[in-house]
Amino acid sequence: MEGAQAISRAATLLRVVSAAADGVTTAQAAQRAGTARTTAHRILSSLQEAGLLDRDRATGTWHLGPEMFLMGALAARRYDFVETARPAVRALADATGESAFLSLRRGDESVCVLREEGSFPLRSFVLQEGTRFPLGVASGGLALLSFLPDREADAYLDRADLVPQWGEAHSAERLRERIRLTRTAGYATNPALILEGSWGMASTVFDQHGRPAWAVSITGVETRFRAERRPHLGQLLLRTAHQLSTQNRLPHHGPGGGPQPGP
Repeated sequence: MEGAQAISRAATLLRVVSAAADGVTTAQAAQRAGTARTTAHRILSSLQEAGLLDRDRATGTWHLGPEMFLMGALAARRYDFVETARPAVRALADATGESAFLSLRRGDESVCVLREEGSFPLRSFVLQEGTRFPLGVASGGLALLSFLPDREADAYLDRADLVPQWGEAHSAERLRERIRLTRTAGYATNPALILEGSWGMASTVFDQHGRPAWAVSITGVETRFRAERRPHLGQLLLRTAHQLSTQNRLPHHGPGGGPQPGP
C-alpha cells in the first residue's frame, strides 16, 4: 500500500506540474496536490532524477522534463485524436471569432488538449492546453457532466465537493439545475463563473459507444455572448460536436474514462 500511495502521489504531482504553463514552485505543487511540502519536494526531486521533471535554477519552478516529451511523442502515435479534431476546432474559431478548444474527459476531470485562437482581439485565457477542471466546472466540464448517465452524474455530485474552491455556483443543487438547462439546450453555458467577464459555451462529443468523451468549447468576453447571439453560437458548437462524434478515427473511452484506440 505504501508503494501504491507513493505512485499515486507522484502521478498527482505530475498532473499538477503539467497543468501549469509557467511551472510551479514546490510550495504551490504541494498545496495543489494536497500533500506536505517536504513530501512534495522529495517526490519532485525523484521525478527530476528520472528525467520526468526539470527545475529552473533561476526561479525554482518545476516543469515537465525530457522523458515526458519522449513519452508524449510515443503516446501521440496511439492517441491521435487531437490532430484529427484540429481542422474542425480551427473552423469553429474562424466561424465564431472566439478561441475554440477541445477538452478530453479523464476520470472526474476535463483536460484541455487543443486551443485555436479566433480573430476577435479580446480573449479569455481561462483555458489553455493542459488546463484541468473538475467535471461541472467551466463550460466543457459542465457539458461532459450533463450527458453522463443519471446514475453516474448523481454519484459524482454526491462525492465531489466543489464549493470550497469554485464557489456556491458549483454546489450539487445548483449544478443539477445547470445540467437540466444544458440537456434542454443541448449545449452548456458558463456565465463568467470562473473569471469575471469571461464566458464560455460547450457541446459534448460522444464516443463510439454514445458516452461523453470530449467537449468542444469557445470562450470570450461577456459582450460576445449576449442572449441574442448565444443560440447561433450553440448551433455552431452542436454542429462541430456532431462532426467530431461521427469521425470514427477518434478513439473511444474505456471503462476508466481514459481514451482507447479506435478500431
